[in-house]
Amino acid sequence: MNKEKKYFGTDGIRNRVGQGMIKPDQILKLGWATGKVMRARGETKVMIGKDTRISGYMFESALEAGFIAAGIDVMLLGPMPTPAVAYLTQTFHADAGIVISASHNPHYDNGIKFFSSTGKKISDDIEHAVELAFEEEMDVVLSENLGKAKRIEDAAGRYIEFCKSTYTGRVKLDGYKIAIDCSHGATYHIAPHVFTELGAQVVTMGVQPNGININQHCGATDVKALQALVLSEKAHLGIAFDGDGDRVIMIDSLGNVVDGDLILYILATHSSSPVEGVVGTVMSNLGVELALNKKGIAFVRSAVGDRYVMEKLVENNWCYGAEASGHVLCLNKTTTGDGIVAALQVLSAMVDKQKSLMEMTAEVEVYPQVLKNVRVLNNHGVSDNVVLKQAIIEVESELLDRGRVLIRASGTEPLIRVMVEGADKEQVEKVAERLVSVVTSEFS
Repeated sequence: MNKEKKYFGTDGIRNRVGQGMIKPDQILKLGWATGKVMRARGETKVMIGKDTRISGYMFESALEAGFIAAGIDVMLLGPMPTPAVAYLTQTFHADAGIVISASHNPHYDNGIKFFSSTGKKISDDIEHAVELAFEEEMDVVLSENLGKAKRIEDAAGRYIEFCKSTYTGRVKLDGYKIAIDCSHGATYHIAPHVFTELGAQVVTMGVQPNGININQHCGATDVKALQALVLSEKAHLGIAFDGDGDRVIMIDSLGNVVDGDLILYILATHSSSPVEGVVGTVMSNLGVELALNKKGIAFVRSAVGDRYVMEKLVENNWCYGAEASGHVLCLNKTTTGDGIVAALQVLSAMVDKQKSLMEMTAEVEVYPQVLKNVRVLNNHGVSDNVVLKQAIIEVESELLDRGRVLIRASGTEPLIRVMVEGADKEQVEKVAERLVSVVTSEFS
């Protein structure tokens, strides 16, 4: 059984700036604690990147000082997508990679993500070791053992070339008009170059970060502006990234959303190599699962979180996994979720099949899905509540094999999340309201 962690969540450490661990003094000590664990393991070099939020300047300096105090050399990348840090950590032979980012969250949040020397999320054991070191009194190594810091000047160019190398289409993207939304985030100086240098005509938005506009009414979490841009520019498709570039949502030429579930379907059904199975999450759309099954492709669900998708992929020795929110894993190309790389794989398939983005998903019947968040006094015991269990059984018998129910407690708020999906939208909405009523009466 895993020990409970005090500071680390499913994707590093995250909070509002100035709260919890996300304060300069805490981040300074976190850098030192991580550095102390690294030195004990014989490791000496760390790479640090960040997204474009204004607090990144402050936390970059604090982390740098903490690592140097622990005797670790620091390589600074500046603004760089999370997957770029994972890739560059490997190419520069660093012992760890750190990203200062709160991903898709607003500018007033920030966080720290950790990668190992292999470009993968660090293990639970290392996270526990860092937490233990953090509880110790901070000291500083002897002056002659202090770490040094340097900036890596050609990092963006290296990563751009890597992304381009993952494109496998038989011809370049000449003739394609692509609208790209970089969410005023870390891909702003990367993604436009990648697609332009592959031959596409690129129209951009979200490429003028000012420190506080990251993810603000743009990017993978809010695609309305990109949908409008695709239509007004008569683009073949649109691509939206989130603030740190590990998520991608695509838009077809008619303005329809192609989310992580549909991207996963495209990758699995148009791969150049046979695909035995893929991994989604408990929130993945049932229609996508059924469409994959028709193609003879197994579909396994994990808990929500790309970390858990990764675990299932490794367990089954498969390549492709995704969350509907846009985390897409292509383990035959890279070690972590990478929005640019995932989009390039979709474009490779489109070019080779000579199909539009809309045609690539035409066989999928996306089921209507209703998600309700019910605020309660106490969200414990959801899976054990007899009345709720019976209500779920009754609903599932009505939906038969063309629908499903998922009711789970939030891990961060006093909420119970009620999700229902099925082929009939009106039926789905009605039974969702019934289940919300049961949850409210049983837990409020």
